[in-house]
Amino acid sequence: MAGRNGGIIGPNKVVCSPSTKVTSFTADGTFQKKNCTSTIPEIMVVAGGGGGGNGQGGGGGAGGYRTATCVVMPNSSITVTVGGGGTAGAAPNTAAGCGGNSSIACVMTSTGGGGGGMAAPSESLRAGKAGGSGGGSGESTSTRGAGNTPSTSPSQGNPGGNAPNGKGGGGGGASAAGGDGNCNCAGDGGAGTANDITGSSVTYAGGGGGGGQDDAPTAGAGGAGGGGAGGDSGLGPDNAGTAGTSNTGGGGGSGAGGGAGGSGIVVISESTPKCASAVWNIHDHFDNISNNTWITRRVTANYLVVAGGGAGGANKAGGGGAGGYRASGFGPSPLQGSALTLRMGCYSITVGGGGSAVSCQRGASGSDSVFSTITSAGGGGGGSFSSSPFYNGGDGGSGGGGSGSDCAAGSSNIGSGGSGNTPATSPSQGNDGGNGIAAGPSPGGPNDAFGGGGGGAGGSGSNGAPGGSEGGDGGSGAPNTILGPDTTYAGGGGGGAKHAPGGDGGSGGGGHGGSGSPSSGTAGSTNTGSGGGAGGQTSSGGGAGGSGIVVVRVPASFTLAGSPCAATTLSTHPGGDKIAKFTADATLTIS
Repeated sequence: MAGRNGGIIGPNKVVCSPSTKVTSFTADGTFQKKNCTSTIPEIMVVAGGGGGGNGQGGGGGAGGYRTATCVVMPNSSITVTVGGGGTAGAAPNTAAGCGGNSSIACVMTSTGGGGGGMAAPSESLRAGKAGGSGGGSGESTSTRGAGNTPSTSPSQGNPGGNAPNGKGGGGGGASAAGGDGNCNCAGDGGAGTANDITGSSVTYAGGGGGGGQDDAPTAGAGGAGGGGAGGDSGLGPDNAGTAGTSNTGGGGGSGAGGGAGGSGIVVISESTPKCASAVWNIHDHFDNISNNTWITRRVTANYLVVAGGGAGGANKAGGGGAGGYRASGFGPSPLQGSALTLRMGCYSITVGGGGSAVSCQRGASGSDSVFSTITSAGGGGGGSFSSSPFYNGGDGGSGGGGSGSDCAAGSSNIGSGGSGNTPATSPSQGNDGGNGIAAGPSPGGPNDAFGGGGGGAGGSGSNGAPGGSEGGDGGSGAPNTILGPDTTYAGGGGGGAKHAPGGDGGSGGGGHGGSGSPSSGTAGSTNTGSGGGAGGQTSSGGGAGGSGIVVVRVPASFTLAGSPCAATTLSTHPGGDKIAKFTADATLTIS
């Protein structure tokens, strides 16, 4: 109980009047959300505009203009880059420069505007350059710069204008292409786009005007949104093109000396809920409990955690075992564990690497993958006939296959498959590798040798096949739809053979076993946790194991973020669930 009027202490009340803060970047910087409850309702990213060309040249294209709503950002600090304007074209043959890119790291990038072409003998100098919006072409050419380059959806810009009959074409803008020049007038810059993210309606990313001729002024106007006006050159007083307006991404105008492009801008709108007292009226508390609306600080998270696969062994060897496979909510029912109940906050993610390829011994084991309390063990390496300590497959999430032998059947140097589900989990994280065998006469010699297949998440590796047929096949992997598509993970690597065909890799990316010399096994597929295939005869090495993967899926009412961005892929399932996929070590933030 708390307070003189009674009540209980509970979670902070979130009222329906959030505080909104708008941060505008006019130069490079960093951004960090206020706290884990903050959301990003809107962003705008405008790149630097392209410079205008010299003479009766093309106007500079506007910087790429992009926006987004309901943006997911990590709670950690992220880099913001603001692109500078492109340099101006100048006599006699200095081409206009493209604008610089603007970006919010790992969230959105807009491409700098293309530089305008110039009045010059060379077609390459007259051509407008591609960019967020394209630069207009210089006099007497139809080679305008393409917009929306590289392509985004929605489009970040438009092409510049052509100039087939004389005066320069206008630079493209965010909302319209640059106007074409003709024998009478230069093209106007394409119009930009208005946006009120800052609280006031401002137009950004207008294209620069094309260059005209000063005996009868015919320069193109700059596009709305900071596009620089074109100037005139030729027989009378010369006028340079004007620069694009700073921090609008406007393209520079062309003239007797082009105008520089305008610098870009990045704007981020952040909304943070206001919290009231944590003292609740007892009636409100009762109503919330009854209606199952009492604020929770927990999330039920489903997961897929697959460790790195083991490498195949060398020389008549066993296939690598798959990395341990542990999952909840999706995949085969017998392999589904319980979902995790987690607090809001940050969680370290470890994605196990595949075992490295070897040339003369047992394959290296894969590394563990870890999320919260779930650890999947790396797959065991495949056994090798090269020396006695390495005949047997290694233990692991799934066991590696044992090596074969070209000595007499029943010899002591035939390898046994390694044990799977080591250490033990429930449900089991993997299966045993197959045993190697010695065989009788074969097409390539008096005796053959067949390594066992590595174990997989869905089945044990096969023993080396007697009767001169092939190395043992890798154990099958397990299908899982946590990401949406039905994808199979953690297949075992195929066993190698001295003369006969090597074994097939298990479904889910297991590597194929080698046959003869030199015939190395193939690697397990990346980010499936599958085992590498075994080497065939004497000098044949095993294939590396495939790296693992970690996937986390939570209900739609929660937000996921991850860093570094290169290791993280965020998505939303059509049903609304939020999904984070990790292909390398990272940090997951749940809010």
